[in-house]
Amino acid sequence: MSKKDVIRAWKDEEYRDSLSEAERSVLPAHPAGLVEIRNEDLEGVAGGTATTNCTQWSAHWPRCCC
Repeated sequence: MSKKDVIRAWKDEEYRDSLSEAERSVLPAHPAGLVEIRNEDLEGVAGGTATTNCTQWSAHWPRCCC
């Protein structure tokens, strides 16, 4: 498997799934490695909400004093 194919397999799930089991078995591990997030870390996530005490707004963005 060429380097280009390996990189494509890392980035493109659909392409990776199209590979045979033998081809997937020879893929090297992704250099970023496996990323696991603990439940305790997810408890503090507030997607799409502000977590600061911004009280002043400019045209489109909050201006925070602290």
